[in-house]
Amino acid sequence: MPSLEKKFCSIEVCAGAGGQALGLEMAGFEHSALVEIDAHACATLRFNRPAWDVFEQDLHTFSGKPFSGVDLFAGGVPCPPFSIAGKQLGAADERDLFPQAIRLVEEISPKAVLLENVPGLAKEKFSAYRQSILNKLCSLGYSADWQLINACDYGVPQLRPRFLLVALKHEYAAYFKWPTPTGDAPTVGETLFDLLALNGWSGAVEWKGKANRIAPTVVGGSKKHGGPDLGPTRARRQWAELGVDGLGIANEPPGADYPVGKMPRLTVRMVARIQGFPDSWTFSGKKTASYRQVGNAFPPPVAHQVGGAIRRALMKKPVESSIGQMSLFSGCGLVPMPTKQRKTASLVRD
Repeated sequence: MPSLEKKFCSIEVCAGAGGQALGLEMAGFEHSALVEIDAHACATLRFNRPAWDVFEQDLHTFSGKPFSGVDLFAGGVPCPPFSIAGKQLGAADERDLFPQAIRLVEEISPKAVLLENVPGLAKEKFSAYRQSILNKLCSLGYSADWQLINACDYGVPQLRPRFLLVALKHEYAAYFKWPTPTGDAPTVGETLFDLLALNGWSGAVEWKGKANRIAPTVVGGSKKHGGPDLGPTRARRQWAELGVDGLGIANEPPGADYPVGKMPRLTVRMVARIQGFPDSWTFSGKKTASYRQVGNAFPPPVAHQVGGAIRRALMKKPVESSIGQMSLFSGCGLVPMPTKQRKTASLVRD
C-alpha cells in the first residue's frame, strides 16, 4: 500500500561525494538536482544513485529558476575562506560561494535552506559577514539560525564540528528545533576493527584496545595539496595516539605478515566509515581523488538528523520544548547562542 505521507523535494549545490545528499535522502527528501563541479564527485553520485539528476557545473553559471519552489535548498559551500588552515579571507576569497548560494535561494524561493561550513565561520571576525547573510535571508522572507554541531553527537566516530545555517519561511520557522544528540559515538577501534582484521592481521585485537576514542576531524585537503594523508602535524599526532599512521592512505588493510604493534594506515573505505558513509557507497577515481571526496564530505548521519528536523518543520509538527537548548527561531533575526555554546564555537578548530 503506498505511503500517504507527503514527499518533499530538494536541490543541493556543492554536493561533493553525496554525504549530505545521502543523509537528506534518509530523512525523506527526493533530490530534484545536485550541482557539483568536480568530475570524480559527479561520477560518484551517478554511480551510487543513477536516478539523481547531477549537473557537473560551476555554481556561478547555474540557474535555479527551473527549480523554483522546491521544498529544500541545501549545500556545503567551500570552506577555505573560513578554514583555520587557510588565510581566512572570508568574503575577499574568490572561493567564497555563499553569495551564489544566496542568489539561488532568491531564484528558487525554497521553503527551507540548509548550508554547512567549517566552525571557523563562527569566529568573531566573521560576525558581520554572518549577519549580512541573515539580513538577506530575512529580506527574502526567512527566519534563520546558525548552530555549531559536533558529528560525534550523532553517532559519527569523530569530533568533526560543523557550523550550520538553517532558514525557513516564516510560516514553518516556529516548528523547527535543532535535533537532539542521539548518543555516544563508537570508538575508532569499534568502528574499524573488522576492516583492519580483514586480511588476517594478528595485531588487530591489540590495536582495537588502543584505538579506544573517537577520531580527530578528518581533513580532506584541496587539489593544491599533495597526496592523501590524515591532515597536518597536529592531526597526525592525534591519529598516532590511536595507533594509526596518518602520513598516508593505504591501498589495502594490513596482511597476515604485517608486524604486530606497527601502526597501520587507513584505507579510503575505513575513512569513509569514520565519516558515516555506508560500506555500499562507492567512490569514483583513484586513491587521492577518492580520499578527497571522503575527507571533504558532510557526514550522512548528521544530515539525516538535521534534515529530519527540517522535514518535521515543513510538516508543521508541534515542537517539544527543551530547557537549556536553543531550538526555535525568533522573527527574522538570530536567536543568541547560549554562552557555553558561544565559547565552544570560538575554541573548536576545524
